[in-house]
Amino acid sequence: MGENSTPPAFDKSGNTGMTRLVNAARFSAQGLKSAFRREAAFRQEIIVFVILLPVGFMIARSLTDFVILVCVSGMVLVVELLNSAVEAAVDRMGPEHHELSGLAKDYGSAAVLIALVIAGAVWLLFLFLRLA
Repeated sequence: MGENSTPPAFDKSGNTGMTRLVNAARFSAQGLKSAFRREAAFRQEIIVFVILLPVGFMIARSLTDFVILVCVSGMVLVVELLNSAVEAAVDRMGPEHHELSGLAKDYGSAAVLIALVIAGAVWLLFLFLRLA
């Protein structure tokens, strides 16, 4: 492959049934590994998630409570991955500053902040109710 050539596109014609599921799982695993390697914020959020799992189990009064705590914590990870995807796509366009590129990155960052605030509020509410 020469310097200016692009790699061939993934051929999706045979990507059906179990092959599609296996490929989807493989690409998802690659994405998670890449995010963990490249994104410090994602690593930090994974560490907090792992620490909070047993805490959530201890403070939850029911399975529903535990699922809610896991889901709001997982939401932070999902939003962080989407923010990283936006940043990667914007960075792919080029290193020069563009107002819309900055806005896209700012919006993604704001989404992560909102997810963190929501998750933090839910966790604090559960802690407060548990201690009350």
